Amino acid sequence: MRTRRHPRLRHRLFAALLVLAAVQTTACTADPGGPADAVPRGPATIRVPAEAPTITAALERARPRDLVLVSPGRYRETVHVRTERVVVRGTDRNRVIVDGEGRRGNGIVVTARGVTIENLTVSGHLQNGVLVTGLKNDGEGVGRGSDGYHRLDPVANPPLDGFRVQYVTAADNGLYGIYAFNARHGSIEHNYASGSADSGLYVGQCKPCDILVRGNVAERNAVGYEGTNASGPLWVVGNRFTGNRVGMTVNSDYLEALTPQIGGTIAGNLIADNTAADTPEQADGGFGIGIGIAGGRNNTVMHNRISGHPRAGLILSSSEDLPPIGNHVSDNLFAENSLDAAYLASVHAPGSGNCFTGALGPTLPADLTATMGCPAGAPAPTAGPRTALDAPAAPVGTPFLDVPLPPEQPQLPGGAAARPGAPSDSGPGPISPESVPVPAPDLLETCSRDGR
Repeated sequence: MRTRRHPRLRHRLFAALLVLAAVQTTACTADPGGPADAVPRGPATIRVPAEAPTITAALERARPRDLVLVSPGRYRETVHVRTERVVVRGTDRNRVIVDGEGRRGNGIVVTARGVTIENLTVSGHLQNGVLVTGLKNDGEGVGRGSDGYHRLDPVANPPLDGFRVQYVTAADNGLYGIYAFNARHGSIEHNYASGSADSGLYVGQCKPCDILVRGNVAERNAVGYEGTNASGPLWVVGNRFTGNRVGMTVNSDYLEALTPQIGGTIAGNLIADNTAADTPEQADGGFGIGIGIAGGRNNTVMHNRISGHPRAGLILSSSEDLPPIGNHVSDNLFAENSLDAAYLASVHAPGSGNCFTGALGPTLPADLTATMGCPAGAPAPTAGPRTALDAPAAPVGTPFLDVPLPPEQPQLPGGAAARPGAPSDSGPGPISPESVPVPAPDLLETCSRDGR
């Protein structure tokens, strides 16, 4: 399964966004080298708007290890973080709002290492709510993997090292809610994403990624979570991906560098009822699917609760000529899916070494567990005459700006008084999938629109 836009639409959208980015450049004049004041001092707190009228103005003064503390208000600006190890924190997650007003491209763009973004809301942007990237385009950090013709060169544009995005609400953004691209050694935790026309959470083009995605809620997006050419160590654990069109996808894609995708861990997630009509349309028409892995290799899918999907709980497929290889699907809890698992690799890229273990209901082909049992993983089975999944057509989507806003979300523990800290350049550390339990059906329900 693949989750990218039709190439012609991608090209048109990207051209329009580049024009928008060029216009925005004149509005932000911060020196990429950091603040001009060179007088030695310790870490400081810069309060917005008491000491600086905007977040941008505060960041122009900020030095490494400073805290930019933002009071409630609606901030109509694109925020660029170019100084390393700065913390940007709202004093109230639900009332500090970086507002794109349906006309600005990005909400917060991080192009410096070791930055933390926390306890605020980003909404109404044509591109991304929060973008963390090693890609710099005259300071804009557009962060697209490809303009449709040229892939990003990770040697010329080295990845950003070290980041943290936590307790952020990303609502009604035109591409991604929280977008880590060409970045590594970071964490995306305890966030909420909805109304994204591509995916609520995205990790892309990193090998190795060394990224932890944990404790997030993604709902009412085209896709809850997407990882394209995002290779391990990468841990997607303990999240709630419900009420999207597609719960989550893991892809290899030639439109970005670092193919193929290898070695992710997907464990302990609630992936349920991804059949919501009040969502933006998924670019390839996907609907009613829990997990899709296209051209991925050596991924571990363990201890997830996957239920309520009219097409399939899990689909394992090729991506162009990239086969699925060595993926292990084990000990998940499937329920109320039309098919619990479907193996749809093409005859040109049939795959090998994939295996399934644990209780499974209906599958495609019907003898999937017999022919692809763990631990060895047999050669790919033959799917037979059925070439498409039986399911109702996807309903007409909702414009991303019209998706209802989420309920109020929990605050950063400690709030404004929490001690600032920079993420580690060495990443979040390993998580064993065996140690992550199957989640309860009400995981993070109090943060969900459906759980109010």
